[in-house]
Amino acid sequence: VQLQASGGGLVQPGGSLRLSCAASGIFFRSNAMGWYRQGPGKQRELVAGISSGGRANYVDSVKGRFTISRDNAKNTVSLQMNNLKPEDTAVYYCHTMHYWGKGTLVTVSS
Repeated sequence: VQLQASGGGLVQPGGSLRLSCAASGIFFRSNAMGWYRQGPGKQRELVAGISSGGRANYVDSVKGRFTISRDNAKNTVSLQMNNLKPEDTAVYYCHTMHYWGKGTLVTVSS
């Protein structure tokens, strides 16, 4: 199983980034997918999850700013992040079942 995340980078406060995770080795459409993050000195937390049926859930701090989506034809899950804040700075991880992708760093700073 491979979860390949991409799309991180440096962005100014108020900016946007889109993270993508390409999954292989799993029956993608049957699995819930999630994005987690771990900020400096913080515990890893679930940012957004999406069920196999497309139902999404979000941590309160990103509601209205982040949108998770999935493309079952391409075996990808994406996280559109708008109005980014410095507190969104973290390494973001793609996750499904008990598998973790390598993280992608998002830095929000002026």
